[in-house]
Amino acid sequence: MPDNLGHHIPQYHIRLPRGFLNDPNGPIELDGTVHMFFQSRSTIDRSQPVEWGHATSADLVHWTLHRPALSPVPGGPDSDGCWSGNTVVAGDEVRAYYSGKLDSNIHQSVLLAVFDRRAGTFGAPRQVVDDPTPDEGITMFRDPFVWREGDEWRMAVGAAGADGTASIRQYCSDDGIRWTYAGYLAALPRTTLRGEDTGEGWECPQILAVGGVPVAVVSAWSHDGGPCEVLAFPVGGTPEPHRVDHGHNFYAASAMRDGSRGPLLFGWITEGREAGWWRAAGWAGAISLPRRAWLDGDRLATEPHPDLEALRIGAARPADGAQIRGQAEILVPACTGTLRLRFGDEEHVEIHLDQAADTVEVDRDAASSDARAHRGRAVATDAFDPSSERPGVRVFVDGSVIEVFTSRGRSFTTRVYPLAAPPWRVEAPRGAQLWDLRSTVQPVVPAR
Repeated sequence: MPDNLGHHIPQYHIRLPRGFLNDPNGPIELDGTVHMFFQSRSTIDRSQPVEWGHATSADLVHWTLHRPALSPVPGGPDSDGCWSGNTVVAGDEVRAYYSGKLDSNIHQSVLLAVFDRRAGTFGAPRQVVDDPTPDEGITMFRDPFVWREGDEWRMAVGAAGADGTASIRQYCSDDGIRWTYAGYLAALPRTTLRGEDTGEGWECPQILAVGGVPVAVVSAWSHDGGPCEVLAFPVGGTPEPHRVDHGHNFYAASAMRDGSRGPLLFGWITEGREAGWWRAAGWAGAISLPRRAWLDGDRLATEPHPDLEALRIGAARPADGAQIRGQAEILVPACTGTLRLRFGDEEHVEIHLDQAADTVEVDRDAASSDARAHRGRAVATDAFDPSSERPGVRVFVDGSVIEVFTSRGRSFTTRVYPLAAPPWRVEAPRGAQLWDLRSTVQPVVPAR
């Protein structure tokens, strides 16, 4: 049946009113305004070449969608798609480094395009890094990430090897235009570590400076299984990746390395429903809330950026027994108990807190009575930080999107598709508080 259930539609996460949205790309702060780019298509037909959508915000809360900023050039090096990359400021220029897709090329070439601030779009691309040669045994090569280190530019590109080794290839440049290969920044043969598949290749490598420590964030991927999970590890020595988000629907993380609010991390919120459902709905995908990052030992921890408190409407109220209209923030103290969001008699999602075991579990097995909605449970260990002033868990509900953050910086992103329409009822442990949240994303994309 067609999906005309409006309560599934996120209201304060970046999304498209119609079309397909996936990887966030190159968030950057320019004159106090954050520019977010992202892979998108104007329809849900995934055979359409992907382009870069564009949204801006002065406060990380209120977002305005603009016309696409980067589109494939017919007959050019990106004619089959403008894929992932990032943006940097180089003198007076804002540059996008990204992967240009040609169906005839097994690799995605590293391209450079310069932003025209008046037009709000990037200019014609040119290739600035040579593709790997056949004798290098590279079976996947894409997603450049560029940053400045002292007087030198650095670039990381995700790769997979024929021997099953995932890697980040590194390049160096004096001017950001002529690049020299400088070997592997990190590499790891595919394995299972703490129950996680580390991947045959690493997509979307991001290099953050967290407390002076370089940290790599990668999206594990394989030829046979496609995307796995987002992993992170300090750069140097043999990588020992930890999962960044423990939920079901977070991938292709993108970092804003510099700026007054950084370092920040965003992710693609994938779908949690069968493809036929979202195709009938006419839209798919969203961008996660901005997450501030820090290191907890050798693990990357995240929390919602403090600016997001501006989403709140009025004062907090007791969460237990409260009704919500589809958008809310819920704070629960560290305890042993269950936060339940009850959509209807048969539909609910549960968040189990176990302070003694130091675990949080998100259970969406009963979130929808529709068989097309995905199910599953997700658990994070070492979840609570008794010394922190952060609540035990902080939960954001936005239609079908639920994001959960623990006091120790563990996070969950998941999608739920109940058939029951709001108002929904909250059952919460003692001391939990709730705010209603406002809608903030301008839903109209200006005509081209």
